[in-house]
Amino acid sequence: MNHPHPFAPRFEHIFSISITLTKPYWLRPTTMGATRAAIYAAEGTIEGPGVKGRVIPMSGGDWPLLRPDGVIDFDARYLLEMEDGTVIYLQNRGYRWAHSPEIAEKMSRNEPAGPDEYYMRVSAKFDVPEGPWDWMARHIVVGVAEKLPGANCIHYFKLL
Repeated sequence: MNHPHPFAPRFEHIFSISITLTKPYWLRPTTMGATRAAIYAAEGTIEGPGVKGRVIPMSGGDWPLLRPDGVIDFDARYLLEMEDGTVIYLQNRGYRWAHSPEIAEKMSRNEPAGPDEYYMRVSAKFDVPEGPWDWMARHIVVGVAEKLPGANCIHYFKLL
């Protein structure tokens, strides 16, 4: 009989963030030989169990590095404003890659792709003032992202 490992991780969905993105600005290639971009968070919404808020428009964005192997290495930073007015800094680090060159090309044209056609995951880190949201700065949080034309939707899960 196969039993789960006693330390197997368990996750709890905490919220999802839908972000509308600006057009990307590309540096091709950089002095490091890869391609860098800047994409800003134009606006967004936050919704989850007992959680509501917004992405503060143009408070930051993503500076992804497109590696020669086709993997996009994310480094996104922007501000959130919760419904109670609390402002929170969010940093996402993660990766996106397509399951085939054809899917990668489709996504580069900003066309829809199914969630089974690519991998897009992030780890989140929060800087939060003391108060009702400070639990965010005491937990490991991971996100499973959807790439939509001109937008991302990231579903965040707290590691219990």
